[in-house]
Amino acid sequence: MVSVIYIALAGLLIVKLSLNVIALRRQHRVSVGDGGHEALMLAIRTQANATEYLPIALLLLVGLELNHAPKLLLHGLGILLLAGRCLHAFGLSKSVMNYRVLGMQITLFWIIGVAVLNLVFLPFDALFAAG
Repeated sequence: MVSVIYIALAGLLIVKLSLNVIALRRQHRVSVGDGGHEALMLAIRTQANATEYLPIALLLLVGLELNHAPKLLLHGLGILLLAGRCLHAFGLSKSVMNYRVLGMQITLFWIIGVAVLNLVFLPFDALFAAG
């Protein structure tokens, strides 16, 4: 399955973002919350944002694959999703608004587009099949 590649890469992205949070927690000796440290607060939000958007996006990618979308399309969409998430993570963690906004725009338009594609690729008979 093509989507498994992007699920795995997204998992690695979340691990990287989690390690950033852990490193800053150790550096600032904060076990819960952000302790008033802006860098830690940004790292926490960066990680949380990824965990908020990636699950639905990856489910949409899997759905599209199950609906027999072309593999080249799936790869293009997977790359675009990860690029958007990486841009957003970089922009949020480094307070670079342009990257953050672009990453969020890519992500939101991606979700809308892939949701529509799932409806387009959904086999017509699947809508009315019994059982």
